[in-house]
Amino acid sequence: MARPARQSLMSAPSTKRPRGHPRHALGRAAAALFLATLVALPFAVLYRAAVGRSLQDSWGWDSLPSVEASEEEGSEGDDLDSEDLKLERVLNKASMEDNTVILTTLNAAWASPGSVIDLFIDSFHSGVRTSSLLKHLVIVTFDWKAYEQCAKIHPYCFALGTEGVDFSDEKRFLTSGYLDMMWKRLDFLRSVLEKGYNFIFSDADIMWFRNPFPHFYPEADFQIACDHYVGNATDLRNIGNGGFNYVKSNERSIEFYSFWYLSRLRYPGYHDQDVFNVIKHDPYVADIGLKIKFLSTTYFGGFCEPSRDINKVCTMHANCCIGLRSKIHDLRIMMDDWRSYLSLPPNLKRLQTLAWRVPQNCRFSMVSRITHRINLDRCLVSIDANAIALT
Repeated sequence: MARPARQSLMSAPSTKRPRGHPRHALGRAAAALFLATLVALPFAVLYRAAVGRSLQDSWGWDSLPSVEASEEEGSEGDDLDSEDLKLERVLNKASMEDNTVILTTLNAAWASPGSVIDLFIDSFHSGVRTSSLLKHLVIVTFDWKAYEQCAKIHPYCFALGTEGVDFSDEKRFLTSGYLDMMWKRLDFLRSVLEKGYNFIFSDADIMWFRNPFPHFYPEADFQIACDHYVGNATDLRNIGNGGFNYVKSNERSIEFYSFWYLSRLRYPGYHDQDVFNVIKHDPYVADIGLKIKFLSTTYFGGFCEPSRDINKVCTMHANCCIGLRSKIHDLRIMMDDWRSYLSLPPNLKRLQTLAWRVPQNCRFSMVSRITHRINLDRCLVSIDANAIALT
C-alpha cells in the first residue's frame, strides 16, 4: 500500500471541532503545564545530581583536569582539554622571567597528609629566601589521589596521564613499578625541555634550606647533585643523583634527554640514575657538546654524603635510604635540626661544630647503597667499553 503524500497529510482539514471556548482550553493547558513542571522539577534536580556524580566517579585518569584547567575554556573548545595544552598553561603560569620552573613528582604514597610532600613544602617555608620559590613550583602527580591532595595544598598541579599503570602505592627501590615510574618521569622532563622551559627537578624527599641559584654554574647545560662528590665539578667519577638537577632548555640538553631515555633499552632493568652514570662517559655526549657540571655536596648534600656545613647547605636529600617510613622519620629529624639552627644567635650559627643528627633509620642502608653505586658505575662502564670495543 502506497504511503500518502506528505503534503496531503499536512493540508487535510480536521474532521473534529474543538470542544469549548478556545480561551478556556488555553487556560486549562497552562494550568496543566504549570502543575507538571512543579512535579517534575525536583526529579530533574535529583537526576542531574546523580548523573553528575556518576560522571565524576567514572572519570578515567587521562581525563582529569589540572588545577588550572577550568580557566580560559570556551573559545578554544575541546582542544583545551588536551594534556599538552594543560601542561603548557601551568608551566607558563609558574615560570620565572627566564622560563625556569621548579618541578617535583608525587604519587599517593608520598602525598598523604603528614607524608613526604608536607615536609617538602614546609622546608620552603622554613628555608632562607626559599618561600618565594614556591610560586614557581609545579607538582606533577602520577595518580588521582596524589592529584586531589596536591590541589588542596598547592596552586600548580599537573596530572600526568599513566594509562594502564597504577603508580599510587609506594614503589620500592628497583622494583619494576619503581623503574617504570622513573623512566616515565625522565620522558616527561624531556617534554618540558622541548617546550622551551628550563627546570630544576627536585625529588620531594629533598629539603630546601637556601636558594640554590647562587651556587649553579652559569655556563652549564646540565647540572646534577651527587651521591658521592670527588671534589671537582667536571670529574666524571662523581656519582650523580637524578633526584636533583638543573637543566637549561637547548638543542644539546634535549638531545641528551632523548639519548638518555633511549638508553634504557641498552640497559634493561636499570634505574635511570644508574644509566646516567654510564652514558656520561659515552663519546656521543661529548659529540653533542653537552656541558655537564656536578654539584658539590657542600651545598647539595644528602644522607649518602651529608653537607658538612649547615651555614652553606642549600638542599639535603633523603638518598641512600630505602623505605618510606625510614625517610619520613629521618626527614623530620632533619627539619628539627634546621629549626634549631635557625633559633641560634648569629655568633653560635657560625660555629663549625654544628652537625646533622641524621641519618638514623636510614643509616643501615647508607653505606651499602653508596658502595653499590660506585661499584655499579664501574661495572657498567666496563661492560659498555667492552661492547664498544667489539663493535
